[in-house]
Amino acid sequence: MKFHRRRFLQLAAGTVALPTLLRIAHAQPYPTRPIRLVVPFPPAGGYDLLARPWADKMKSLLGPIVVENIGGGAGSLGAAAVARASPDGYTLLVSGTNVHINEALLKSHPLYDPVNDLQPISCVGYGPWAIAIHPSVPARTLKEFIAYAKANLGKLSYGHSGVGTVNHLVGELFKSLAGTPEIVPVPYRGAGPVIADLISGQIAMGSVGATGQLQEFHRSGKLRILAVTSPVRLAAVPDFPTAAEAGLPGLVATGSIGLLAPAGTPRPIIDQIAQATHTAFADRAFQQRLIEAGQEPTPDSSPEKFQQMLADDVALWKPLVERLALKID
Repeated sequence: MKFHRRRFLQLAAGTVALPTLLRIAHAQPYPTRPIRLVVPFPPAGGYDLLARPWADKMKSLLGPIVVENIGGGAGSLGAAAVARASPDGYTLLVSGTNVHINEALLKSHPLYDPVNDLQPISCVGYGPWAIAIHPSVPARTLKEFIAYAKANLGKLSYGHSGVGTVNHLVGELFKSLAGTPEIVPVPYRGAGPVIADLISGQIAMGSVGATGQLQEFHRSGKLRILAVTSPVRLAAVPDFPTAAEAGLPGLVATGSIGLLAPAGTPRPIIDQIAQATHTAFADRAFQQRLIEAGQEPTPDSSPEKFQQMLADDVALWKPLVERLALKID
């Protein structure tokens, strides 16, 4: 009888201690294994060019980051994969204006809810888009290209990163403001393939992010940037006129790119990643890499600020989407 009583007391003590053990297990340092960072576009696009410097910088702050490119669906496929992932901080998404607007405005049956299925962590950078053309097109300015397009009705096409991306919306806004509706849109799986076909002359024009890579192709003569959509000239390349300066004052737009996690990710993990990103901005070399990639760094971002930026983007583009009756499903 005494043995059974002793055994009962041992079990009872173990039961009391169990919540403490669970709390200790839950409090294990994060992260304890590599973090998967999903880029929802193919390599060489604006998202990829921002993701890789961030991943490199995080090695000393969070540990190994494994970058995985999942293109398709104008960014939706990769973003949906993250939205369905376990909310444990080990699967993150590089996303922003492009993908958010796609799901929020352009789909009757979205793959996920961009507001409720993903948790913003921090904006890393923002930048404008560029109107770029193949060097064989006889135009040196935006006005000259518009005149050339009107003189060659139905003969020109432009590439964008996928139906419903902001690259697409910028291209359609350009056509609307320029009075050139006959320019045929050609969708791709990301900016990288657009740039490749623009350089090879398969398309006459591209509506793509004004990345550092695109700027280098301009300098080498492989393509020609006619204008950027920022409200003011870019500090890194002040020789590029804004679209407003070039004759289209309504063509002003910038897009944000940052980090998001599956909804339900514990707030301490969200804050830890945000703080690591904030720490990274103290390194001028890291900021310079973003600038060279065509992004304006956002060192003062936070989960709440990034969430508001995305909400503002949806409000900005909603009228155009409704006016053009754009839907992608």
